[in-house]
Amino acid sequence: MSFGAGTAWRGAVAVTVLLSGVLTGCAQKSQGDGSRASRAAATADASAGADAAGDAARRGGSVGAPESACPLPVGFDVAADWKAKAVEAAATGGSAADKDLADAFLRQGPVTAACEIDAKPAGNIGFLRVYTGEPGSQDARSVLRAFVAAEGDVSKERYRPFKAGDLDGVEVEYLYTSKVMEGSKKESALAVVTPKGPVVLHLGGLDTEEHDQMLPAYELAKRTLRLA
Repeated sequence: MSFGAGTAWRGAVAVTVLLSGVLTGCAQKSQGDGSRASRAAATADASAGADAAGDAARRGGSVGAPESACPLPVGFDVAADWKAKAVEAAATGGSAADKDLADAFLRQGPVTAACEIDAKPAGNIGFLRVYTGEPGSQDARSVLRAFVAAEGDVSKERYRPFKAGDLDGVEVEYLYTSKVMEGSKKESALAVVTPKGPVVLHLGGLDTEEHDQMLPAYELAKRTLRLA
């Protein structure tokens, strides 16, 4: 059930993001494709390497600590103007069945959505989402592969290890084909395993152009990733 529900949630979110993008992004798009192409090229140059992309994003705060917007097993820096919000599985007072349904709806593979960091205040259409899971025997690569597989129609996956402080993890770049959006787009994700369970950070976006423009924020999060 979690496979289909998680994918359905992503589709519903994509429609919501698309509609909000039409309202918030029309003014930018009306200036012409040339300015967007120039901005995309500049972002691509800035994110050619992890260090360059990390340096390109200004720090606007952090999440992970108990007093932060999203208490998590890990902490990391959030790019300036991005807005973090905890994802609640179910409203307080709901029935056990309602909570189970909400958990399934937010679940993707072995992890469940716990926090989303919205790029719209910074001028982009997309989210950096954080998923968490229960402690177990899976390593970071196994968790990440299961997460990507649960997304549905993906291709051209490229996995590689990375290290952030004392944390060893695995990250992936791939193409996701959406029936809702009728096209393919680039996405990125990483996974680490902590004593409190696995954590996955996922960067999507309305399309590949938006994804590439948001990569500096993703790289900042990866570079500053630490145990909370």
